[in-house]
Amino acid sequence: MKCTLAGTAVLAIVLTISALAQTGAATPGGAAAPTPAATTAPSGGVKVGIIDIQQAIVGTNEGARDFEALQKKFEPRRTELQNLNTEVENLKKQLSTQGDKMNDDARATLVKSIETKQKSLQRSAEDAQNEFQAQQNEIAQRILQKMAPVIDKYAKSSGYALLLDSSNPWPQGPLLWATQSVDLTKTIVDAYNAQSGVAPPPPSAKPAGTAASKPPATTPAATKPAGTTPAATKPVAPATKPQ
Repeated sequence: MKCTLAGTAVLAIVLTISALAQTGAATPGGAAAPTPAATTAPSGGVKVGIIDIQQAIVGTNEGARDFEALQKKFEPRRTELQNLNTEVENLKKQLSTQGDKMNDDARATLVKSIETKQKSLQRSAEDAQNEFQAQQNEIAQRILQKMAPVIDKYAKSSGYALLLDSSNPWPQGPLLWATQSVDLTKTIVDAYNAQSGVAPPPPSAKPAGTAASKPPATTPAATKPAGTTPAATKPVAPATKPQ
């Protein structure tokens, strides 16, 4: 269930910013987004910048707050899955150490119990992972839709001719190479935070994913069932323009 922003996010940002460039950027409710200090494009050159959309989303105060709240919300599910996984592993250990000493009926009953619990664990883990990622993506979509006007306003006021999403390395993403000096991720995060008015979360509550790192690749199914490999989850971008 691995989802990335490459492709989807690029398309969403291009469509959104193209529309905003024609109509003028405004934040929800009509309030104009704050404009960071404008810079002048080099004479005779095309000004290009990069933004790691995934970092930007999770690096905002709003994203840090909401993703942390989501992790806490799913803690009971994670504990439940861990307990069920432990139960399955204990039964497997019992079968391995005592199976040859059991009569046929007892061994068959134990094998059936393991299979039933294993399937239940698999279904529960998949359901939890799907629910977690769906809610994670809802948060990302909401933030990205509000971030698009901020990006548009900054790009126009600062003379940028092209912005690229650096969330995923080439060839999965569009960016082959860039210097750190053209990375606008923190600038956009700061501008978004100034507009949103959301206070930074306490240091202990801020998730690992900030403007300097990727969102944490975790799911509520922290303990995976034997034989399965839950994919890392990342927020996905909306494929529609913000209203």
